[in-house]
Amino acid sequence: MLTIEKIDPTNKKHVRRYVQIPFRLYAKCKQWVPPLFVDAELQLNRAKHPFYEHSDADFFIATRDGREVGRVAALENRRFNEYHKTRQAQFYLFDCEDDQEAAHALFEQVFAWARARGLNRVVGPKGFGALDGYGILVEGFAHRQVMTMMNYNYPYYARLIENLGFTKEVDFVSCYLGADFKMPERVRRIAARAGKRGNLRVIKFKHKRELIAWAERIGRAYNHAFVNNWEYYPLTAREIKFILDNILLIADPRLIKVIAHDDAVVGFVFAFPDVSAALQRARGHLFPFGLIDLLIEMRRTNWITLNGAGILPEFQGIGGNALMYSEMEQTLRAPGFHFDHGDLTQVAETAAQMRQDLGNVGAKPYKNHRVYQRATKAEG
Repeated sequence: MLTIEKIDPTNKKHVRRYVQIPFRLYAKCKQWVPPLFVDAELQLNRAKHPFYEHSDADFFIATRDGREVGRVAALENRRFNEYHKTRQAQFYLFDCEDDQEAAHALFEQVFAWARARGLNRVVGPKGFGALDGYGILVEGFAHRQVMTMMNYNYPYYARLIENLGFTKEVDFVSCYLGADFKMPERVRRIAARAGKRGNLRVIKFKHKRELIAWAERIGRAYNHAFVNNWEYYPLTAREIKFILDNILLIADPRLIKVIAHDDAVVGFVFAFPDVSAALQRARGHLFPFGLIDLLIEMRRTNWITLNGAGILPEFQGIGGNALMYSEMEQTLRAPGFHFDHGDLTQVAETAAQMRQDLGNVGAKPYKNHRVYQRATKAEG
């Protein structure tokens, strides 16, 4: 017998049941990277996560004959809807066995939840913030996910979703940069001219205290660099702080670059050593040994992820984007590191200029995550 349960996010046992479901589903999957329990549980914490200061979410578990077979979250991001003049709900944290009946029952809860709030469309997977990753993986299953900044799922997930009437909303493509990656000379020349003529300069950091001094200005730029992107909405001050605190937690300052015009931040490159292998070994636990292993992996890994690169639109036409890509190349070859592989994480197909730029500099698409949409009432 199949039942659907709405969990109580204030009940620690309910929360732990919810976050443990993918740990069982992916126990034998070499590509899946588990989140830390502290981070997974924070997403359900209405008192601590900044998302809940303006929006709402509920969480559902599917159980068959006493065994948990799936889960999903239903979200309403009111700031996104206000900015885009839409009435959409989001789904996120969808995990399920290859069980169409369970998937159907879970999403019926999402649709009913959305209709009760006057929302007419469901879009997802789409999470609580900019670091959560987007979409169902539809290409690139052989590759391990990059930390927890993107999602991994089994190939049958797309079938479960599409059988419910969902269709493509937008694709997010991740690009591979190998050790042989070389920026075209033309781009280097444009970047050099931009640095001389456009009053643009690159700020580099050696210590976290230097990075912290620029954090507020970086946050303001982050809130303006992606205004033309599909996923954009204006972040609150606390959401910006939440993102920057998470970045600072795992950042090596030498891999963070800021592009400044006078004293204002107009662009940035966020790069991180990929510690996926250590996260897999940690199995959700930071202590007692997970933190030490993460710090060791930061020095040992030969993968780097670039998750967050942007330039304000008004500086793209005067060489700012070329300067940003030039800094990406230099970051890949940063002194003191030995990166052989780079992942430029999840660029939306609607970011046309960046997609074109990436093709021009030789970045190779190797993963695709698809965001789906469906009306809350089935057609026909």
